[in-house]
Amino acid sequence: MSDLGLSDLQRWFQAVVTHPDGISVGAESEEAIAIAPLSRNELESMVTRSEKLSAQERLSIYAQAYFARLIECLGESFPVLKQTLGEELFNGFAFGYLQQYPSRSYTLARLADKFAQFLHETRPSNDEATADGEDLHPSWPDFLIDLANLEWNIADVFDGPGIEKITTLNAEQLLDVTPEQWGAIRLQTAPCLRLMKTQFPVNGYFTAIRLADNDTKVDPPSPEDSYVALSRREYIVRRHELSRPQYELLVALQDGRTIAEAIEHAALAGGMSDDDLIKNLPSWFGAWTRHQFFVSFEVT
Repeated sequence: MSDLGLSDLQRWFQAVVTHPDGISVGAESEEAIAIAPLSRNELESMVTRSEKLSAQERLSIYAQAYFARLIECLGESFPVLKQTLGEELFNGFAFGYLQQYPSRSYTLARLADKFAQFLHETRPSNDEATADGEDLHPSWPDFLIDLANLEWNIADVFDGPGIEKITTLNAEQLLDVTPEQWGAIRLQTAPCLRLMKTQFPVNGYFTAIRLADNDTKVDPPSPEDSYVALSRREYIVRRHELSRPQYELLVALQDGRTIAEAIEHAALAGGMSDDDLIKNLPSWFGAWTRHQFFVSFEVT
């Protein structure tokens, strides 16, 4: 295969070494065969053996290092999940994920995009989840999925567009709006605002883990619907606990509904009376403008 150019050789090497099922399968994969039609028994025509190692063994060193590095990167993306599961179990999940969803992007920033989805797709039944631990809640896997989703969203908000170089809305700008126009306002939310609903209070658990020292054991929380807003200010991701009505109101505003429409939605979905909701709006919007959740508004 000496007639292969350097770029072809590099592409063949990548196809073989990064194949999730190993060197032998990688050498006979469609991508590798298209470049160099070799069987697993003909690897030495491409890579010479050393004094002690065959061509396959030499290639396996690179393959093991490749997957070890990707697993390490996943651990850095989900540090709290890894601490919760323990390194051995987390690495097992990570390797299974890389087999099902091999890295296809030029950047490691996209490596973890489907990890929470993978955990959901491979979720055991409630009976299986508690078979080895009677003290665990049957929905323990859902807690892990929630935690993975939170950590991925934190990383995604950090890497995504932010508000550092744009002007955000402040409360004074709304003073020119007449009371009659107030309900017709549509607010433009910040590009980094992310709203999450979880089955477990994973935001509080995340905080507890990050604040605890290495010798302190933090027990997983019991199931409880929880709501959190993620945003980014000065390149730091901020996490804000929300009540159900606050979450529903912000979701409606982010969907482009007017304030009047959002209030109606929040009252129905959030289980709060109109009077109580309206009473709380000034303090809520005051806090949200301080947190820079909104960048502009229009009166429709």
